[in-house]
Amino acid sequence: MSVPVWIWLATIGGLLVLLAIDLVIVDRKPHEVGVGEAARWVTFYVACAVLFGIGIWMFSGGTHAGEFFAGYITEYSLSVDNLFIFLVVMSAFKVPAIHQHKVLLVGILLALVFRGVFIAVGAAAISQFSWVFYVFGAFLVYTAVKLSGSGLGGDHDEPYEENRVTKWARKLFPVTDDYHDGQVFTKIDGKRFATPMFIVMIAIGSADLMFAVDSIPAIFGLTKEPFLVFAANAFALMGLRQLYFLLGGLLRRLVYLSIGLAVILGFIGLKMVLEALHTNTLPFINGGEHLNVPTIGIPLSLSVIIGVLIITAVASLMKTRRDDRKNVASAKDVVTDESGEGTETDRARIEADRPGR
Repeated sequence: MSVPVWIWLATIGGLLVLLAIDLVIVDRKPHEVGVGEAARWVTFYVACAVLFGIGIWMFSGGTHAGEFFAGYITEYSLSVDNLFIFLVVMSAFKVPAIHQHKVLLVGILLALVFRGVFIAVGAAAISQFSWVFYVFGAFLVYTAVKLSGSGLGGDHDEPYEENRVTKWARKLFPVTDDYHDGQVFTKIDGKRFATPMFIVMIAIGSADLMFAVDSIPAIFGLTKEPFLVFAANAFALMGLRQLYFLLGGLLRRLVYLSIGLAVILGFIGLKMVLEALHTNTLPFINGGEHLNVPTIGIPLSLSVIIGVLIITAVASLMKTRRDDRKNVASAKDVVTDESGEGTETDRARIEADRPGR
């Protein structure tokens, strides 16, 4: 896939325009983003990604379009796991609801820059060293095994601990206790201070960088085209902020998310290893010759990714609904109510526990 420089510039320029529109409309007046507003923006960004994919299909063919959609869906689904971290960070720093959108905007812009660097390094490594696919594939399989053992819904209730980047930022600038109307920096008695907004933005951006360690190798397992890798990541990140406000408490109900993502990562890792074997050049494997092993195409990859996500969501919601019903039943199942009169079940238990029975 040959992508002229002007296409790169036009794509980046278009993404910046979309972000500018979002910034002007949403952040012009700080407010708490409601579910309806978030739903409209999520729909808008998903529609933009779909139109972009259709454009690729029209000008570059169905194969590259399929790679983009597979990469976009994978990155978006993997990014949902980031939202748990965002919730923890927002809660730990007690970010006011009216400023959360601004925090996510700047944090995700930082993440996009960081991921751009990762993509450039990954693309250069793959083009120079074919064995990198073995490394990426093995890493994804390892990550999948580790993620699947993290428990239902992941370990997202642990207290937040600031990473080295945020600690370094605190050393670089003195930080105020108050948010000062959402300002990033402020002056007190002529001295410049950073506000907690600055630290939270750094925390969001650096947290996403950690997730990029998994997601970037994953998308390279679906396409080797740097342009498609970048575009899929950009569209996934741009829609992530609004998804945060749309899902809200629903995130806690995705109890099987970690298992679903583990299956996807493991599948892509296997796909990468098979492709590495199919194009093998390492002398200690089959004497440096290619191995006649089956490879996994984009149609199958796309079907597996979508199928796993649907099963994960449905199974998660079914389980949490059952758990809610059990909790309601347990709450009603008390020995006596406040009036001193128990339910039929309560009275039966009391009768059974009476002396002489």
